[in-house]
Amino acid sequence: MRRKGFDQYCGLARALELIGERWALLIIRELLAHPGRYTDLLEELPGIPTNVLSTRLKELEEAGIVERRIAPAPQRGVLYVLTKDGESLEGAVLALALWGNGQLGDYQSEDRVPPSSLALALRATFNREAASELTASWEIRAGRAALHAVVTDGHLTSGTGPAPSEPDLVITVPGDAVPPYREIMRAIKSGEVELSGPPSLLDTFALVFTPPAAQ
Repeated sequence: MRRKGFDQYCGLARALELIGERWALLIIRELLAHPGRYTDLLEELPGIPTNVLSTRLKELEEAGIVERRIAPAPQRGVLYVLTKDGESLEGAVLALALWGNGQLGDYQSEDRVPPSSLALALRATFNREAASELTASWEIRAGRAALHAVVTDGHLTSGTGPAPSEPDLVITVPGDAVPPYREIMRAIKSGEVELSGPPSLLDTFALVFTPPAAQ
């Protein structure tokens, strides 16, 4: 059952009516990183009941935030994809995630790191000034996760999964578990990674994905 409206003429109240239900923002996080099938979302959101996932997807569709598309060959079935309104939530999701990072506490080895959160971290830390006029692509492999970051004339496209075409540099972070973003960046900046491609692009990656205030 949908939560009762707040009866307020307020943008925040309306946003909460549309995306404030439990799991809704995490579904949006996953779809910001990559369009997904129902089974993909179930896998990437451990703990979500199947009926809740179905309900949230239906609510987000009705709100014009998510839409269904037929998966292109060779895939089969239905993909859930964000609409333009859904994609416009990226800034708000990134802001909430950055605020939440300060509330996480210390990372424990048993903690699960969602690959989608790493893809969004690339967007949150992207230094547009440093990437001006740059064209380069990277694939980052960390545990079972694969991420890609493609910069074309200074514009970033990032997400989960392998790079859409042959990347200029593949960066492999050692270890079996998916580490948090700060650990990936620490390994990259200290050179504790395996490379396939021009080593100079590792320094470029570290520069481009460090916010100006942190340099």
